[in-house]
Amino acid sequence: MLNRPQAKNAISLQLLREFRECLNSVQFDNSVRVLIVRSSTPGSFCAGADLIERRSMSKPQVDKFLLDLRGALATLENLPVPTIAAIDGPALGGGLEMSLACDLRVAGHSVTKIGLPETRLGIIPGAGGTQRLTRLLGLSRAKNLIFTARSLSASEALDSGLVDYVSTADSSAVDKALELAAEIALNAPLALRAAKQAISRAPELSLESGLDFERAAYEPLLKTNDRIEALEAFKEKRAPVFKGE
Repeated sequence: MLNRPQAKNAISLQLLREFRECLNSVQFDNSVRVLIVRSSTPGSFCAGADLIERRSMSKPQVDKFLLDLRGALATLENLPVPTIAAIDGPALGGGLEMSLACDLRVAGHSVTKIGLPETRLGIIPGAGGTQRLTRLLGLSRAKNLIFTARSLSASEALDSGLVDYVSTADSSAVDKALELAAEIALNAPLALRAAKQAISRAPELSLESGLDFERAAYEPLLKTNDRIEALEAFKEKRAPVFKGE
């Protein structure tokens, strides 16, 4: 949970430090099946970098902040488990970039501010927005969103492919994210980790190399207890109970 409600969860030095600590904890916790990144406060997500704090920072401090933010989002992106951003309020600048480092994005039905406004502030997205957005939406749509600095509503973000789900009018993004996480968590943890690894490598590999990588990720799963459990459950016509072993 992003827990800085008085500043709409703007990313300060302290929030970034605590966020990195949480990610490091999750990274080595084999009991985690799915990670949801959300706000502690209903109706919000992350309004981007703390521009008030930024004004008091020196150039070297800003450089370090951007490097640390880049590292944190890389850690988030490379976590071995599936990750979901639950966007229940404005996701702007660094806030949207944080969600782009997640595997899936869920927006609340009434959210109206999802975008990258940096060009309106005299800069460009500096925490992976130009790269992750382009990989997600393609060149033209990424340029359109960044050049115009436009904010999208939840439904517009869904239509563009920027988010994967929008909650119903009587529920929140967190509600939908928990529902999605529960669906994902029914599946074998080691298989999910292998699938994420293989899919994430796909854009940078040729098809033949990708198929080789897929095979290398597939092979160890055949010897797991979860694979045996899946076969037994299928035979016995029951739901499998996976333990990540």
